[in-house]
Amino acid sequence: MAVMNKNFLDFMEKYRGRKIAVAVSGGVDSVALLHWMAALCGEKVVCLHVNHGLRAAAETETQYVRDLCKKLNVPCHIFYWDGEKPETGIEDAARLARYKMMTDFCHENDIGFIATAHQADDQIETFLMNLGRGSGVYGLAAMRGEGLMFGIKIIRPLLGVFRRELREYCDSRGIKYFSDEMNDDPHYTRVRIRQNRHLICEKLGVSDERILTAIQNLGRVRAERELNLGALVRRVVRGNRAMFDETFLFDLGDDIRLKFIGTIIRRIGGDRYLPRLDSLIHADEMLRADCKFTLGHCTVRRYQGKILVVPEGEKTSFRKKHGKKYIQKFK
Repeated sequence: MAVMNKNFLDFMEKYRGRKIAVAVSGGVDSVALLHWMAALCGEKVVCLHVNHGLRAAAETETQYVRDLCKKLNVPCHIFYWDGEKPETGIEDAARLARYKMMTDFCHENDIGFIATAHQADDQIETFLMNLGRGSGVYGLAAMRGEGLMFGIKIIRPLLGVFRRELREYCDSRGIKYFSDEMNDDPHYTRVRIRQNRHLICEKLGVSDERILTAIQNLGRVRAERELNLGALVRRVVRGNRAMFDETFLFDLGDDIRLKFIGTIIRRIGGDRYLPRLDSLIHADEMLRADCKFTLGHCTVRRYQGKILVVPEGEKTSFRKKHGKKYIQKFK
């Protein structure tokens, strides 16, 4: 069996014997992950590769992934992102298309899990990016080890493994991988953080390991809060509407209040993500007086101490579909 990181092995313990798809781009992180998954899970592993058609080297990388899977005796499924591409927001659109194609395949083939190669350096960069945005606990806890996308569980077994370990694994064994030129483009905030992150340790004495420990601690706080938040949301949402007394909202702490508003809007509006933080802060400010506004495909109305959230375009009557028992008091 290949030499593998203990954090990876510990994470994968509960997934032994499960069918798992591995998202492989051809970069060092995903190539190392595929080798480890193939060695650990054998015939339970399939490889999924998406060719977005956005770079000259895309087809070369696709052929390499095919050849690698043949060498590892891993089934390989290639997807092409065809059709017109948006002029703006291309990265988000590509990511959405990638996950949609992979999760559709998993639904069709009775696979419940997709493993992605996000690793410890990605986790620290995400933390620092969110720190720069002024994020609270939810953002600073960075990426989750497990999540859900289009009904398929996304797992990230490498969040406790640094890229240098993955690169060393591949280099020491002569395993080929590709590098994306965008990873060195300082136009992107993440790249600037990557190129200067070493200063935090060299100048301040804060090691990567310490930052990871802080992220993990914040993750535990986030998980506990989300259990409580989920119960709060379930108390006020009925079908495609939410209605509650203003005290339910304003007795909450600042970060929980913003998450509460965002979670309700996401659930009723149908978006995959919460509204941006600045939009939630503005909504929070608006709700301190009688008002009516739209956000995240929802209409939000406050009137005489009551708050109503409905899908955008629906009537905002406080009487329609609501009886007295529906209006909740926060205790």
